[in-house]
Amino acid sequence: MKHILFFLTFILGMTSSGFAQIGGQNTYQFLNLPVSPKISALGGKNVTSYSADPANAMANPAIINFEMHNQMSVNYMNYFADVNYGTASYAYDIGRRTQMLQAGVTYINYGSFDGFDESGNSTAEFGGQEAALSVGYARRIGRTDFYAGANVKLISSKLEQYTSFAGALDLGVSYIYPEWDLVISGVVRNAGTQFKAFNDVRESMPFEVILGISQKLKKAPIRWHVTLENMQEWDIAFRNTARDEEDLSGNVTPDDPGFINNALRHTILGAELFPDGGFSIQLGYNFRRGEELRIQDQRAFSGLTGGVSIRFNKVRFSYSYAQFNRAASSSFFGLNIDLQ
Repeated sequence: MKHILFFLTFILGMTSSGFAQIGGQNTYQFLNLPVSPKISALGGKNVTSYSADPANAMANPAIINFEMHNQMSVNYMNYFADVNYGTASYAYDIGRRTQMLQAGVTYINYGSFDGFDESGNSTAEFGGQEAALSVGYARRIGRTDFYAGANVKLISSKLEQYTSFAGALDLGVSYIYPEWDLVISGVVRNAGTQFKAFNDVRESMPFEVILGISQKLKKAPIRWHVTLENMQEWDIAFRNTARDEEDLSGNVTPDDPGFINNALRHTILGAELFPDGGFSIQLGYNFRRGEELRIQDQRAFSGLTGGVSIRFNKVRFSYSYAQFNRAASSSFFGLNIDLQ
């Protein structure tokens, strides 16, 4: 009982102690991109995906588990405008199935840009790259069904001639109940600071609190996921002037997202078909992405995601597709390799 009270206290503390915001108001936004095709397919964020894929630990260190021992994950996404993004991770057992270490790297290359000075004269081309190196550790809390983990991150960024360096910490707690095939998780991500700022202008980190719950159905090969993102800030809905309504007299009724709309923007739904099989299908819907990228009176399927994974002996291939609007989508490819 005391462990359950600790878990609830930890979750409530996380949801009330955050102070950062979303929507491009922080630096190192690449840390918010999905870390694998499966997580991308489940809506872009997930902290309850318990499997042998070590990439999951980059989203929630508390689900580092023995099934990840000696597993390697390599993932690549061709993002918008030829931006190249990828992750790689590896996990190893250091404590008789009760203590695990995981190492991962996240990298993004923004490509090349034409340079111009303040007078509009052409200068040399420049580029931009960012990377994060993380080391994660997890262990079981006593003989309970609770697990705790942490990721320590070192982050570097170079944008044109400006560079920065930072450190961040992820903390996670998961309750894993095998009899019900139930996983409940709470994660604090990217709590840290810049050691060296861009041009001496210090910026805030992309701090976030994520909660999640998932369970496999007893009589069907389906696992459902519900993820609550950005719980550190309740009011994330905003007025979209393109959705204002004007009557024949010129009176304007402004777009005003209500309580339900704002609550749904925190919600991501996901489902896996044949989650433990050699072939599986993942589907997801991100309400916030769907609302923010929805085009008035047009059906663009914004917010929908989907993916598949196929295992060939000791290699599992994964692919996901995310639709943002009619002009933008992304494909994510991944390989999980069993090195045992």
